[in-house]
Amino acid sequence: MIVLGIDPGLATVGYGVVSCDEKVRLELIDYGTILTEAGEQFPIRLKQINHGITQLIDMYKPDSIAFEELFFNKNVTTAINVAQARGAALVAASERTDQLYEYTPLQIKQAVVGYGRADKNQVQMMVKTILSLKEIPRPDDAADAVAVAICHAHSAHTAGILNTKIK
Repeated sequence: MIVLGIDPGLATVGYGVVSCDEKVRLELIDYGTILTEAGEQFPIRLKQINHGITQLIDMYKPDSIAFEELFFNKNVTTAINVAQARGAALVAASERTDQLYEYTPLQIKQAVVGYGRADKNQVQMMVKTILSLKEIPRPDDAADAVAVAICHAHSAHTAGILNTKIK
C-alpha cells in the first residue's frame, strides 16, 4: 500500500509518501513541500496547491491519501485561508480517488509517538526512527506529512480502515 500524507497550509503544503506492506513495514518513498508565494494572488496560490497535489498523485499513484485536520485557536483569518488551501488540496485528491482519510493532530501523535500530547520534536524523532532515516525530514511541514502517512498506515492495518474517511 502506498500512502500520501498531506499537512495542509497556504504558504507551505507538506507531503510525505510511504509504502507499507502487510506486516506494516514502512519505507519512505519521498517527502517535500508545495510552496506558494505570499505576494501572489490568492486564487493563483490555491491553483498552485491543487496542481501540485494532482502532480503528486499522478506520480506516486497512492492507494490512500491522508490529511491532517486543521486545528486553530487564535487567528481566524489565517484559519480561513488555510482551510481554503486544504480545500484546494482535497478537491485535487477527490478528483483522483475516493480513498481520502483525515486524522487529528492528537491521533497522529498517538500513532507515531504513542502519546497524544507529544511535542513536535518527539514526533520528528519518531518519524526518523520508524523509517530508519539518517536525519529528520525537513522542513517541519514535510516531516508532519510523513507522520500523517505513518498514522494512516498504522490505522489502516490495525483497524482495517477506521472510520476516519472523509465524508
